[in-house]
Amino acid sequence: MQAQAAPPPPDAPAQAGRPGTYVRGTETVDAILKAALRVLINEGAGAFTIRRIAAECGMKVGNVSYHFPRKELLIQVLLDDLFESYDKLLDDQVRQPDLSTQDRLRLVIEICLEDIARMRTTRLFTELWALANHNPFIADRVRAFYQRVHDVIAEYVAALNPALPADDVRTVAIFISASMEGTTPFAGHLKPWADRMPALIRIATSHLVRLAQTITSEEVHGLSGTM
Repeated sequence: MQAQAAPPPPDAPAQAGRPGTYVRGTETVDAILKAALRVLINEGAGAFTIRRIAAECGMKVGNVSYHFPRKELLIQVLLDDLFESYDKLLDDQVRQPDLSTQDRLRLVIEICLEDIARMRTTRLFTELWALANHNPFIADRVRAFYQRVHDVIAEYVAALNPALPADDVRTVAIFISASMEGTTPFAGHLKPWADRMPALIRIATSHLVRLAQTITSEEVHGLSGTM
């Protein structure tokens, strides 16, 4: 006789097609996601296992793996939720009809750098980068997250600099994003120059916006001043 499969957790979605399906908003899934975030932030990439996450939220490993059979799926959902929270913040603070495009880009830069200075973001993204170094699936999910960030920045760069070709707009958006993310190991939470972050924000909001407005395609391609 074949052994019977273990029954699903009490709040598993009805008629779930296979393990790994989940429904946002259920008590179990929310508890798993919160525990996963705590483990990643407080203990790091090395501790980010299904077993450790199960212990953190007081569940059996089988209950966690029913919803998320691989830790990579947890990362995917965490990143999706994170971008949604940032997008809501943009709706509340940036996408306001009385703000100019210049002010909107300035606010995006300010919000991102202020967020980088927080413990949660400093630790979360450094651990995500560590996981991405050794896991192609997570690397692709992190890339997709930043692609969405670049889309937001590119929208404002294109509006501020309409003469810039679309591919160059994308390059400038990546540069602005990289300039912000690059502050993490230097001026993030408890990093060596964290006290300089307010000054870095002032420099970035002034000069990166000016760059977006004035850079030319020739400068992007290194053609300026050539014979």
